[in-house]
Amino acid sequence: MDFSLSEKQEHWLRRVREFMDSRIYPAVTAVREEFSAMGADRWHPSRKVEELKAAAKSEGLWKLVFYRHRGSMTRRNTLGAGLTNLEYALCAEEMGRVPWASEVFNCSAPDTGNMEVIHRYGSAAQKAKWLKPLLAGEIRSAFLMTEPRLPLRMRPISRLRFAGRAMNTSSTAANGGPRRRRPSM
Repeated sequence: MDFSLSEKQEHWLRRVREFMDSRIYPAVTAVREEFSAMGADRWHPSRKVEELKAAAKSEGLWKLVFYRHRGSMTRRNTLGAGLTNLEYALCAEEMGRVPWASEVFNCSAPDTGNMEVIHRYGSAAQKAKWLKPLLAGEIRSAFLMTEPRLPLRMRPISRLRFAGRAMNTSSTAANGGPRRRRPSM
């Protein structure tokens, strides 16, 4: 089996590494200090991370793995760099060296998966309300998994509060988290 990288993989990996070396790694201490200063109110976006997001977007390093499906899975019309999962894997490995780096490139979980789901199956109204700001990196998303078939006594009950809304749920897994970005959510 041939494990050599394609020109496309080498191109994107080189660009991500250069950005990581020139922008992300030098900012690690500043971002850590910013998060530490937030204390219990750490759910505000980091100013430094927001600056880095703008830089990544301006350099074309934004939403590397997202693509639109039209017809068959083999025809792709991109909204980002349009890398396949295989092409993106080494870039993700590089980003993974700093816990918050994937957010800078708008490639963090659960946002990427939620963007795909909303894009493929969401209504026009859902796309306008949620997909557009997710693609722009203006909001973050969450993933909640419930187990409705478990007996009631076995279900962990959660009361989630976010942006003025509350929801009672039998949740067994939650991923993502609140970010104060837009009061209209």
